[in-house]
Amino acid sequence: MSKVANSERKHIVFAGKRNSGKSSLVNRFIGQDLVIVSDTPGTTTDPVKKAMELLPFGPVVLVDTAGVDDIGELGAKRINKSVQEITKADFVIVVVEADKILDETEINLFKYLNDFEIPFIVVINKSELGINYELIEQLNSKGIKHFSVSCKNNEGILELKEKVAKLIPQESEPPLIGDLVQRHDVIVLVVPIDLGAPKGRLIMPQVQTIREALDEDTIVVVVKDKELRAALDKLSTPPKLVVTDSQAIMRVAADVPDNIPLTTFSILMARHKGDLQEYVRGIKQVDKLQNGDKVLISEACSHHAQEDDIGKIKIPRWLRNHTKKDLVIDVRNGADFPENLSEYKLIIHCGACMITRRAMQVRIKEAKLALQEAGRAEWERIS
Repeated sequence: MSKVANSERKHIVFAGKRNSGKSSLVNRFIGQDLVIVSDTPGTTTDPVKKAMELLPFGPVVLVDTAGVDDIGELGAKRINKSVQEITKADFVIVVVEADKILDETEINLFKYLNDFEIPFIVVINKSELGINYELIEQLNSKGIKHFSVSCKNNEGILELKEKVAKLIPQESEPPLIGDLVQRHDVIVLVVPIDLGAPKGRLIMPQVQTIREALDEDTIVVVVKDKELRAALDKLSTPPKLVVTDSQAIMRVAADVPDNIPLTTFSILMARHKGDLQEYVRGIKQVDKLQNGDKVLISEACSHHAQEDDIGKIKIPRWLRNHTKKDLVIDVRNGADFPENLSEYKLIIHCGACMITRRAMQVRIKEAKLALQEAGRAEWERIS
């Protein structure tokens, strides 16, 4: 069986208050004791993830989170991590206790999910204790889908999995390259093998591009940048498209004739996961930057920075050389997407190959909201 990357799987997040039975439900869901279970509230600290096949839906990632009612300074940090996972989820299972009623924390969680348009279901856990009728009335009054289970007695788990498999959104994602090529088209993929290339393998965007092109019955030629010119000379007809790694774009552009379309794996991935038109509008902001402006460079994955790393070295250097301005440039990696986005005049993001499309769309939405917030603050300042 071929391995599906977590970034291509739908993420199902288990959320709720401490001790509601989230971890027990995750363990029942996957059929093994992955997560530590305890009667002590706050046992789960950092999010715990597990990839699995949810039949008949397909590959998913289950994410167990800390309680959204955690306490103390450390608890606030745990809540923040939980909210990050909830925000970028494709589907959320909110776990509540059968013998309780909804409180303000849970009601606020429902509102948050609705505000971010995240589909969810409520699972009433510990049904062996008896279900509080007032809880059912609360959920029904809000029009919230709910389902009862008993992790202790293993009741309702199979039915819940079947229900969730039907409720997960199955909206189609934009293609990576499939809409740019046709059957028997020839495309050339340029894959530099340098110090930044992983030993013995290709990086994810390259592999995914090859696979999707093959699915379209396209003829794929893969070469290193130094062999590109020779490859083009040996082809009897010009290729339909050339795709290169961003690191080699200038060298490759010099070898590709003007009549052959040229793009990068990062741009293909940005179109697949993000909003290319929004990114093009963002490019126009570069020439508006002034001394002291803050710029955020965000990479969705964490990796060892090379001597001439594109995110940490090349892009900041290009920005300063191009604008001739004294810029404040922050570089963030992985899940570290700052909350103070309104402070930045420009956000530069990677192609997002290591996070889901949903997570990338959330980041774009957060940036737009920050822009609106900054605009309101500026209007209040001058009015």
